[in-house]
Amino acid sequence: MNNLTSILLVEDEQSLGSIIAENLTAAGFGVTHVMSGEQALETLEKNEFSILILDVTMAGMDGFELARTIRQSDKIVPILFLTSKTMPQDVVEGFESGGNDYLRKPFAMQELVIRIKVLVSEGRLLKKETTPTKVSIGQYQFDAVKQQLTINLRVQTMTAREAELLWLLYKNHQQLSSKKVILEAIWGDDNFFNSRTLDVFITKLRKLLQEDPGVQIINVRGMGYKLVW
Repeated sequence: MNNLTSILLVEDEQSLGSIIAENLTAAGFGVTHVMSGEQALETLEKNEFSILILDVTMAGMDGFELARTIRQSDKIVPILFLTSKTMPQDVVEGFESGGNDYLRKPFAMQELVIRIKVLVSEGRLLKKETTPTKVSIGQYQFDAVKQQLTINLRVQTMTAREAELLWLLYKNHQQLSSKKVILEAIWGDDNFFNSRTLDVFITKLRKLLQEDPGVQIINVRGMGYKLVW
């Protein structure tokens, strides 16, 4: 990893933010540390970043609200939440607000570095493809590389992980894709936490595809998912 990977770290606890920034800088990243959601938005108006790391519990604008605001104008940049919250509903809210990953405090710095590397390389499954990545799904046109779904001339921009997941389901459409295969291919691990995350992303895909009632993602309970149309 090199300094071309720029990180905006939003952490309102100054000492913790400084420690994280120092460690990430030592790992070869370029880090800008701000201490509030408002400062983050001002910084984003003037600069672009490879990834955003947001503390969830902050005075004023919290991390979830900040993510929702960012997603109004930027659907693509990866967002990683840092939080001490552990309830399942908090995890779900994080992903629904636009997050791509979620790391609970306290955490090992090595794990943070690994998660950053995975997020900034999202789309890695698509980059390996030699077959066409512009396909039809029912009435939709899906461009997996541009991460776009088009229906009736209306373009919906997807996150990299949403596009990866839909592409995997498309390649196996009409057939069952097991949760284990999906989780290991996209998240690298089929643990319970990632399994819950997959459920959230399936819900997001269903919303993106809801304009064509003929397109469905079927849940085969306890086994996996099937994309049909």
